[in-house]
Amino acid sequence: MNIDIDVRHVLPTIRVPALILHRSGDRLLDPGGARYIAARIGGAKYVELPGTDHIAWLGDADGLVAEVQEFLTGVRPVSEVDRVLTTVLFVDIVGSTERAAILGDARWRDLMASYQGHVAREVARFRGHVVDTAGDGVFASFDGPARAIRCACAVRDAVTALGIAIRGGVHTGECEVSGDKIVGIAVHVGARVAAAAAPGEILLSSTVKDLVSGSGLQFLDRGSHTLKGIAGRWRLFSVQP
Repeated sequence: MNIDIDVRHVLPTIRVPALILHRSGDRLLDPGGARYIAARIGGAKYVELPGTDHIAWLGDADGLVAEVQEFLTGVRPVSEVDRVLTTVLFVDIVGSTERAAILGDARWRDLMASYQGHVAREVARFRGHVVDTAGDGVFASFDGPARAIRCACAVRDAVTALGIAIRGGVHTGECEVSGDKIVGIAVHVGARVAAAAAPGEILLSSTVKDLVSGSGLQFLDRGSHTLKGIAGRWRLFSVQP
């Protein structure tokens, strides 16, 4: 019944400020209807938001409410970003493309499942959290750098039985946390540190080395490096047995 109501003839008579909101992928009503309404109300503001939900309080409700608040008050709300000190760990398989070509799709898929299972178990054992996986790469976060290092070493040892070698990188810094996602320069640094590691090597930044002083872990100075896309030079250290 709601959809059958026709108010087209009323639209030109509206003489108050009007905000028309619609989501671009609305699965119930095409946004063309909302554009039609906005075009026929004098001075109306039309905002098309991303998303597929028709009901306002589903999907990205915060984005929709922000538009309403700005329309009513002239001020857009500033969201508080949660920033925390986090240790990030990146590991990936050395020579994965060549190995996949040798094994074929089915055997490579089985190997990957075993590998990711090993990584997930070790991350959980050292009280970490798997943030993301992409191909043969795994990104995990920890609230303590020593646990991240020991986890990386445990993963390296565990997957040896699978006949594969990994490289790993560890860095600690402030990150932005949004839901299950962790972003920030510290994340990029961690990924670049891992990329600089040799097969079977776990590299870490000098920040991590300083934080784990007294932990009993031993390191080898690997010198000063440039990290792609990251300013300055970075001193890296390799974890020793």
